[in-house]
Amino acid sequence: MDKYTHTLSMKVRDYECDLQGIVNNANYMHYLEHARHELLLARGLSFAQLHRDGIDAVVAAVAMRFKCPLKSGDEFMVKSWFEHQGVKYIFHQDIFRASDGRLSIRAVIDVVCVVNGQLSEVDIL
Repeated sequence: MDKYTHTLSMKVRDYECDLQGIVNNANYMHYLEHARHELLLARGLSFAQLHRDGIDAVVAAVAMRFKCPLKSGDEFMVKSWFEHQGVKYIFHQDIFRASDGRLSIRAVIDVVCVVNGQLSEVDIL
């Protein structure tokens, strides 16, 4: 069963690669974060508006498994789904290379909400 509720297509830019010619590991965090923000927008929520409303969704934990590197010019898809457990939103995000569908990275990101400076259980999604 396909649990993904959101897909975002992107393309690797030259400056995101290291001397080895592959995407630097830190850039995957940018891809994943951008996809989470786009998931929120697709659900009618603005990350910026949440902040203005006193709700800050912050990353509490990250687990990433690198499977196959992306290279400059590669098109890829970030596929995401999430679950809500108490104070945590757990985002499951996989990145697939578009040319062959190969899994590049598998990530699990725990996000918590801080409301007016206090860790809080918030049902925003």
